[in-house]
Amino acid sequence: QVQLAESGGGLVQAGGSLRLSCAASGLTFSRYPMGWFRQAPGKEREFVASITWSGGSTLYADSVKGRFTISRDNDKNTVYLQMNSLKPEDTALYYCKATRLFTEYWGQGTQVTVSL
Repeated sequence: QVQLAESGGGLVQAGGSLRLSCAASGLTFSRYPMGWFRQAPGKEREFVASITWSGGSTLYADSVKGRFTISRDNDKNTVYLQMNSLKPEDTALYYCKATRLFTEYWGQGTQVTVSL
């Protein structure tokens, strides 16, 4: 059974940092490109960042470019999202996703709240 477990969310002041983790089990993690998405109240889920299976290539939404960094450790079956210079508009439930061919898996999400 595939499981993606996000952690690391919390309450932080604007300008602060958080590091999210997503631990994967039940799949060959190193074969899966991984992504982070977020969903704020009343809004649709949106793309944040993605990383190839090897970690050699990353992609970011314009809204987080230069502030967030996605990385992965295939030995630990974990993908990370380092979030710096956080803004109140970054407040959302953050999800990780594993995608390969026509299969995708989602975690349950971790809440990030950024206060003024």
